[in-house]
Amino acid sequence: MFRPFLTAAAFIPCLIHSAAAEQGDWLVRLRGIVVAPTESVSDVLPAFPGGSLNVESTIVPELDLTYYLTDRISIEAIAAISPHDLNGTGTLEPIGEIADVLVLPPTVTLQYHFFPDSKVDPYIGAGINYTLFFDKDASDGLVNAVGPTSIDINDSIGAAVQAGVNFHLNERWSLNADIKYIRIDTTSTLNSGGLINTVDIELHPIVAGIGVGYRF
Repeated sequence: MFRPFLTAAAFIPCLIHSAAAEQGDWLVRLRGIVVAPTESVSDVLPAFPGGSLNVESTIVPELDLTYYLTDRISIEAIAAISPHDLNGTGTLEPIGEIADVLVLPPTVTLQYHFFPDSKVDPYIGAGINYTLFFDKDASDGLVNAVGPTSIDINDSIGAAVQAGVNFHLNERWSLNADIKYIRIDTTSTLNSGGLINTVDIELHPIVAGIGVGYRF
């Protein structure tokens, strides 16, 4: 009757074994992330006073790479491509979806690890983000309302902060939970047959994810 408990007890040392990272180590991770904009968006002017945009959240995979400068200090670089729909609000709400866009926001942060010798390794970080917008397409609803429209969205550079925790399973493998706040400020221009409208967008997404990592 004690066999299950003895088996579990034998497994516990594998879980609590300290697997501290060292200077020169690399850590590659695959995360699933939620990109949730906390946007502030101006009106689409001059043609649509009272009309604005809402940027939808999305869930995508993300790849990141970390290099340990010391056991406590590391540099993390992340990359993911997230698709987002831009929906009309206010006077633009009857149109529905206004456009869709792909967003590539590579981000580099410098991290500090509080308990590098522990199985549970919390950290904080801060760094910089560069966001590119591509495959920007006007929706059929917008084209039907105002005619063929081209969309341009400026790239963005902004700060990023993060907090997270690594759960070391053994010397190589770990689980991870991470949350970031990224400043993304941009301006979008809509050209409808020579009629130019602009809209200022402060995306400022919260990016939360969980994943698995391998250290080498």
